[in-house]
Amino acid sequence: MYRHLLRGHGIHNPLVLLTRHRTTGRLALSSYGILTSTIPSRHITMDIDQVSQGMKRTIDDVAGQDESKKMKLGETSEDDAHAATMVEKEVSGAEDVAGQNPSTQPDAGPSKSSGTKQQPKSKKQKKFEKRADRKERRRATLRPDGEERAESSGPRLPKRQCALLVGYSGAGYNGMQIQYTANVKTIEGTLFNALVKAGAVSQDNSDDPVKVNLGRAARTDAGVHAAGNLISMKLITEVPGVPDLVARINEELPPEIRLWSFLRVQNSFNARGLCDSRKYTYFFPSYLLIPPKPESGLHKTFLSKAPEGYTIEVHPFWKDTSPDSSPSDDMRRKREWRVGKETLEQLREIAQRFIGSHNFHNYTVGASYQDASSRRVMKEIEITDPMVYGDTEWIAVLLHGQSFMFHQIRKMIAALILIARTGTPPEVMTELYSNRTLFVPRMPALGLLLEYPLFGSYNKKTESLRDGRTPEHPEYRPPIDFEIHRADIDKFKQDFIYSGMRNVEDREGVFDAWVRTVDAYSGGDLLWLNPTGSIPEEAIIHLGTKRPQPFRERKRFDATSFPETGGEKMAGCCG
Repeated sequence: MYRHLLRGHGIHNPLVLLTRHRTTGRLALSSYGILTSTIPSRHITMDIDQVSQGMKRTIDDVAGQDESKKMKLGETSEDDAHAATMVEKEVSGAEDVAGQNPSTQPDAGPSKSSGTKQQPKSKKQKKFEKRADRKERRRATLRPDGEERAESSGPRLPKRQCALLVGYSGAGYNGMQIQYTANVKTIEGTLFNALVKAGAVSQDNSDDPVKVNLGRAARTDAGVHAAGNLISMKLITEVPGVPDLVARINEELPPEIRLWSFLRVQNSFNARGLCDSRKYTYFFPSYLLIPPKPESGLHKTFLSKAPEGYTIEVHPFWKDTSPDSSPSDDMRRKREWRVGKETLEQLREIAQRFIGSHNFHNYTVGASYQDASSRRVMKEIEITDPMVYGDTEWIAVLLHGQSFMFHQIRKMIAALILIARTGTPPEVMTELYSNRTLFVPRMPALGLLLEYPLFGSYNKKTESLRDGRTPEHPEYRPPIDFEIHRADIDKFKQDFIYSGMRNVEDREGVFDAWVRTVDAYSGGDLLWLNPTGSIPEEAIIHLGTKRPQPFRERKRFDATSFPETGGEKMAGCCG
């Protein structure tokens, strides 16, 4: 709009827009691409009652400055009068439209009565409007919902780029990452509110975490716990009247979320990009290693691919069990069962096949063998000696990897357990890394715990900033190390993570319900579990081809907390 007026004054290739913000109704007059020295590029935003004066002033300034140049050259403009008339008409039309309901007239421009057809917005216009909207938010004039933000009444306190070391129990939370949807409870949302209440985040930024550059090293899914995780953001590190800011923030947090400390980091710090690797632990009851019940669906499909003459000895656990025993009777005996040393060593041997760089496309959802992101690096995997809590024996698997895909760890543990308990040759692991698509079920989310992310490269890079300097020095950047909080972290894990995990299993029997779901399945998706270690054609998934009897994942196994009355329902879900 108005480019014909500017061209009349010697301004070439201008882009002039009069736009209305889609939520607030504010109008913006913008001029970009001005190639003369008389007018710089600008973006002018004003209220409706200022639009006329602003537009006239902009055009008059252009005309006046350009006219003075032309007079020096002995030139005159024949379009001045016509241009002034057009400005009056255009501004009048813009004011008329601006006074109407924004929901019925979203864009300011010529009215229908003028006979000018409304032109659709170009991609450049839409892109410009989005850029202008972002700039307004950065200036704190708009909240994310588009409403005007209240002016700050307090003093402006300096913010510093910091790394927040946190731990939390994910039970009852809809994941870690903050969400703007109402009534969605997340770890970051709860933490951010506590930071605002403690004064570590100003009221100006209290409803827009983007303004403080909120980021995280590892994003945990709904219900997943973390003994240590790192959040980066701009923080007010010195709050008047608060001698211990960490303690003050923890006062505003629920007990299942803890802030271990915060550290000054470099201004360019990126939590996810600078994270070298991550450590996780997965816990499961040792009774999952008991072989499938004789005559169960999985037992039959396993034997269906056995070579001629192959026999399988009934496991001692099932020898003394009636084929018609109830799930509750089996559950009681499973909790009394203890894993043997030979079985545990076999499990450790299989786990070592995860070490190194492999294509894990079969250990996530929606990935293909060709995706570069499917290749991941496992640095270390360790299986601890079993520990008995209450009546149940538990095994912990520690995994140290560069990065992990969606559901990768839960599927890795499932493959590990299923191969060990069925007696499938470990060589099948190589087939799971091949270009064939196979189905691997995922373990319950209940046993998954993020131990902490590691920042070895960042710590080494900032060594020079620590040499010869004390922590009080403004350029000092401490190393990121969760181990200095080991005592507090271990106590937190016992009180809020391990105890909750064990209580849910004792009450609900989540892991037993999962393994009975697997054992009841008799379709082709799990035929890669067989005595030969080869992959039969029936087990291969072909894109676009319907599987006759697909394995159904149950959403309840994605939960880590259940109502107190849910025990009977879980125990009887998979007869």
